[in-house]
Amino acid sequence: MHLTPYALHLYQDQAFLDLLGIKLLKVSLSDFWPSKGPVWGGLGKSETGEVFLVEAKSHIAEVLSPKTGAGATSLRKIKKSLGDTKTFLHSNSEHDWTSTFYQYTNRLAHLYLLRALNKVPAYLVFVYFVNDKDMNGPQSIDEWNGGLSLLTSYLGIGRHRLKQYIADIFIDIGEI
Repeated sequence: MHLTPYALHLYQDQAFLDLLGIKLLKVSLSDFWPSKGPVWGGLGKSETGEVFLVEAKSHIAEVLSPKTGAGATSLRKIKKSLGDTKTFLHSNSEHDWTSTFYQYTNRLAHLYLLRALNKVPAYLVFVYFVNDKDMNGPQSIDEWNGGLSLLTSYLGIGRHRLKQYIADIFIDIGEI
């Protein structure tokens, strides 16, 4: 499979959709999410039209992202979209998805927008760096898995409807 990478730029809002050549025909991005949405660490598109949204992390504290800083109007739109995503995923968590782990939940919401609402063959790829000593990151995949297990448990999304479209990739910096 040949994959066209778009990882050298950070894209958000309509720019990431334009770059990937995606037209949302059922639910538009502007109806789903306010401006200044997620900034993607990497984007890719396969020869067969599958799109890949990439998020990379070097340390566990990055997963524990702070709550959204959105204003009242934007916050209403975000809460609705996260609530719809949470319902679609059958989350049983009482946790507010606009607070801790917000960066993770907004990425899930965008996968939901693309794949479930607009039938775009999208995948979400999380890249986790191991042994990134400059960032004081996890020294093993087990450390990452512990943090990720806590995240999925807290969000109530262990096995969910989009799970098969999400990949967790671990790259050991020490082996590069």
